[in-house]
Amino acid sequence: MSLPRKKAVILLLAAVACLGAINVQAAKAKDTAASEKVSLLDGKLSFVLPKGFIANPLPAGPTGAKGTMYTNQTTKTVVIAAENQIPEGNNVKDNDSAFLDGTVSDFIEAQRKALPDFNKLSEKSITQKGNGLGLRQVDSTATQGGGQTLNTTLMAGAGTRMALIQIISRVSDKSGHDALVKTILKER
Repeated sequence: MSLPRKKAVILLLAAVACLGAINVQAAKAKDTAASEKVSLLDGKLSFVLPKGFIANPLPAGPTGAKGTMYTNQTTKTVVIAAENQIPEGNNVKDNDSAFLDGTVSDFIEAQRKALPDFNKLSEKSITQKGNGLGLRQVDSTATQGGGQTLNTTLMAGAGTRMALIQIISRVSDKSGHDALVKTILKER
């Protein structure tokens, strides 16, 4: 695995490192927000979150990583959407298998180190119809924010940028979690 890809994963993970400290049940905002449109990779990866999610920008990372945490108090669900430059000016195709496979491998390794009870449940390769953007999906469980969570992480890269979307739900809300993942992956 190349050093630039490893650095890219580390930079994105730094953008969402606050996940270990997030209490999924601690959102204090009202659940009256309108649906939120989220767009990453210059619009190649976009979705609309259902009503009830409140957007909170994450602090910018030291390398320019940017992201937003969306919380829903009613469902106790968190969605993190972050993107960053791929280090050293590297450029990837919209469906670069080698880049995506290596990114997933590095992500899983980092999660195992950060979360002692991280358990990978499944891994999928997805190609969006319409624009051909390749994504990797990792489904897992782990203890975060004081309780057991379901996690789906989506990773993509295009040009000089890469993106990560992480959906975190209570283990007891598998049907709600699956429905939200389906909404995020829905073709536009």
